[in-house]
Amino acid sequence: MMNNTHAPTIRGFHAHVYFSQATVDQARALCSQAAALFDVTQGRVHEKPIGPHLDWSCQLAFAPPVFGQLIPWLAMHRAGLVVFVHPISDNELIDHRDRALWMGGIRPLQWSALHEGPGDLL
Repeated sequence: MMNNTHAPTIRGFHAHVYFSQATVDQARALCSQAAALFDVTQGRVHEKPIGPHLDWSCQLAFAPPVFGQLIPWLAMHRAGLVVFVHPISDNELIDHRDRALWMGGIRPLQWSALHEGPGDLL
């Protein structure tokens, strides 16, 4: 049975593409291609853990209307890379922990890096 309480507004999404030293070029190409094809803002390619992400990653930030185009494209083009997708709403911790989608596996996150307030869009 669904909960009838009001759901928070989703202001945007982040897709984090995870990679290793062996797949950094593949991740760069995937993120660059996504940024060229879709209305997304590509973040830096972090070759170290950053924020809650214990793996190397690149962030793609996008508005809710882009979700239906970008996420299927990532599913079909990630070629083995792990992709973590979460909404940006009223609670950063819950968005990452309870409202997230994973493609290719679930990776550990550092929960203490997140707070229980609205997340940043970029």
